[in-house]
Amino acid sequence: MERAPLIEVNNLSFRYPDGQQALNGVSLRVYEGERVAIVGPNGAGKSTLILHLNGILASEDGRVRVAGLPVAGEHVKRVRALVGLVFQDPDDQLFSPTVFEDVAYGPLYMGLPEGEVRRRVSRALAAVGMEGYADRVPHRLSAGEKKRIALATVLAMEPSVLVLDEPTAGLDPRGRRMLIRLLGTMTQTMIVSTHDLLMVRDLFPRMVILDRGRVVADGPTADLLRDQALLEAHGLELP
Repeated sequence: MERAPLIEVNNLSFRYPDGQQALNGVSLRVYEGERVAIVGPNGAGKSTLILHLNGILASEDGRVRVAGLPVAGEHVKRVRALVGLVFQDPDDQLFSPTVFEDVAYGPLYMGLPEGEVRRRVSRALAAVGMEGYADRVPHRLSAGEKKRIALATVLAMEPSVLVLDEPTAGLDPRGRRMLIRLLGTMTQTMIVSTHDLLMVRDLFPRMVILDRGRVVADGPTADLLRDQALLEAHGLELP
């Protein structure tokens, strides 16, 4: 008997209010424990797709399910506890006076008791190597530190799936290396939208190429990265 996917996207299409067709019949299945990279040129629909995975965006044209739950209506709160989304710009995720308050926000929203909130904040900061930062002011941190704190805000929710939008964007080489090493330690099912094909090669065994709102390739990363014609046709190249 075939196991059920953890995330299932069926024939999803989405058009923005200005008329831009961002997704056009996207179908995708992700199973527990997989690491999947979604790559493609600018405007391919990558960010639009991942924003559907926890209900930030919604479309009536197609279907998205997480752990068998439709990402709609009464199920959205539960889905957002299962799917942790880390935005490309950490400043979109960090808005509190202190790191502790930012990381505690999700557990507090879940209605957890104070002791459990503090435990989750401590564990999340330790997981990203940011112990001792609880009282720091987020906007004074470096770009790399902000990325790690943004990841901690999601880890504090203890999600089953980590979804990251361009996690290495804007980082210097040292910050990029540190973040990639950190992502390599994560055990959750992981989906990343990225242009960083070297990171994809090193961390993500499966790659999905999205272009003009359509899935044009889906397979083992090593195989797709060897197909130079395919990469070039969709605006991709290894450095």
